Order: sequence, then C-alpha cells, then structure tokens
Amino acid sequence: MSIVKGIFGQKNNATTSAENVDLDVLFKEYYDRLVYFSLQFIKDKDQAEDIVQDAFIKYWNQRESVVQDKIAIKNFLYSTVRNASLNTIRHGKVIEAYIQQQGNTEPEEAPVIEAIITAEAVAEIHAALHSLPESHRTISIMGYFDGKKNQEIADELDMSVNTVKKQKQRALELMRVKLSPEMFTAFIAIGLSFFKR
Repeated sequence: MSIVKGIFGQKNNATTSAENVDLDVLFKEYYDRLVYFSLQFIKDKDQAEDIVQDAFIKYWNQRESVVQDKIAIKNFLYSTVRNASLNTIRHGKVIEAYIQQQGNTEPEEAPVIEAIITAEAVAEIHAALHSLPESHRTISIMGYFDGKKNQEIADELDMSVNTVKKQKQRALELMRVKLSPEMFTAFIAIGLSFFKR
C-alpha cells in the first residue's frame, strides 16, 4: 500500500530542463511507480525493487545516449523495467521447466546421509586394507577386488595355492581385528566392489 501512496502522494516538482536532470529527483519521482509497475508482472516486491534499482543504474550508465528530456527518460525507465520484468518471468519459466524435467532439484536427505555413511565406511575399510602386510594386501586385492581365483594368484605371484589360501585367511583375520564387527560384515557383504578399478 505504501507504494500506491508513494505514487499518488508525490508532488511533480521535477524540472524538465536538460541541465538540471538529477538522479535523486528522478529516483524520488519514479521509483515507487516503477516498483508498482514491475510488481504487476512479477508479483514479488523485493525482486521488483531490485529491477527498478537496476533500471536506474542502467539509465545512469547510459545517460549520455538517452535524450535528456523528462519524457525520454521516463520511457527509458519504463521500457527497462518492463523488459527486465519479462526476462525475470521467462527465467522463472525456464527454471520451472528444468525442475519438472529433472524432478526434485535437491537430493533427498536419506540418500545424502546414506552416501556419507558409505563413504566413511569405505574409507575405514580402505585404511584397514592398506595397513595389512604387503603380501597379504596384494593377495587380498587380487582375490577380493580383482576376482581372481587362488590358482591364478598363485601362478601370477609364483607361490603355492596353499600359501595364497593361508595369506588370504590371515588377511581376513587381521581385517576382523582392525575393523568393527559392523564394518567387517560390510566388508564381507559388499564384496569390496568399491575398490575395483
């Protein structure tokens, strides 16, 4: 309501002389009515005020190219506010179409929390795995991550199949000690698919 009062309560004391065009006088005379004008398009007072302020800044930066006549300045300000308001509406429609096309723009809380927990679990398993002795770690990675059979590991590392089995067993025992029971269960259940590369 204060905008409407400001529009009709203003006295027309601005001068039309080209030499005396003052931004402060223009602002006081046209600000409220331009905000009201923009508000008719975009229905958001804060955004309308921003648009009008930007229009005055645009006028001030381009004042050399605008005829220094009160009617020309008024037309420039109204045109600028109208175009900016319509651009805001178009931008809003583009955003709405994108949201409808993409679905919910923000991830739901549960998947985000789940992703954080998974990342922390993977980091803990990774740290425990890399704390194993070199031979145990190599055999574990080849067996659990690369999916190689004991015979393939033995052939590749030039050792017996029994040695591979014992070192895999020992690696599991060490992982059980290093990880909490929940993490060890996750380590076994997941099958270490996170570490496959």
